[in-house]
Amino acid sequence: MIPNQTEYPEISSNLRIQEFQDNYLPRKDFGGHIKLLSSGGPQVDHKLQALEAQFNELDISKDNLTQKFEHHRKTLASQVAQDEMWESVWNLKFTSMELNILYSYVIEALTCLHTRVCGKLPDLVRGLPTLTSVLRRKVKNKHIRVVWESVLEECGLQEGDITALCTFFIAHGSKAEYYAAKVRQMYIRDVTFMITNMVKNQALQDGLLRAVQVIEKGKALRTPEEQKSSLKDLIPIGKE
Repeated sequence: MIPNQTEYPEISSNLRIQEFQDNYLPRKDFGGHIKLLSSGGPQVDHKLQALEAQFNELDISKDNLTQKFEHHRKTLASQVAQDEMWESVWNLKFTSMELNILYSYVIEALTCLHTRVCGKLPDLVRGLPTLTSVLRRKVKNKHIRVVWESVLEECGLQEGDITALCTFFIAHGSKAEYYAAKVRQMYIRDVTFMITNMVKNQALQDGLLRAVQVIEKGKALRTPEEQKSSLKDLIPIGKE
């Protein structure tokens, strides 16, 4: 018979404690728990290593995505810059005479580059008949690429300048006329001032100014007559 809990409060409290222990803390061998935790150590290490490997894979994936986004960003930026340059080239507000003068500087500068590259690659001259062939083959041919870069450095030009000059040539080469140096000086004494004030696109302005600089410093290797005769061979775009 269970004693009356009101008469024996201490017994009632002890019974409740005992009941809790029996129901929620069954008597077991605690040494077994210790052994289980001890044996679970390598499993924990294995899980940590697996998590670390997963995090490393996530880091690699993140880096790859970052590189892809950066490449995509640069591609879009390049496309935007090219679109802006084309728009600027088509919207130049030059007279026919001024346009011819700019065209003459551009063609002489491009011819100068082609001549210099061929001069450094005598064994490949037959395979480099035009500047277009140089631009195309330098992508896969390291030797041509190294020579091309050295010529650009000698002339104080950059790849962006070549893009600007070729863009100008493609846009206006079919209708523009070549003016020799003496003729150019008769019409415009300060072509640099004209370019700076009339050409708003910075990349195009830089390219045209550097083309003028190359020619004015006497870096062109051919005479104006030779340059004019080689016009059709420079870039395969014929005049109308």
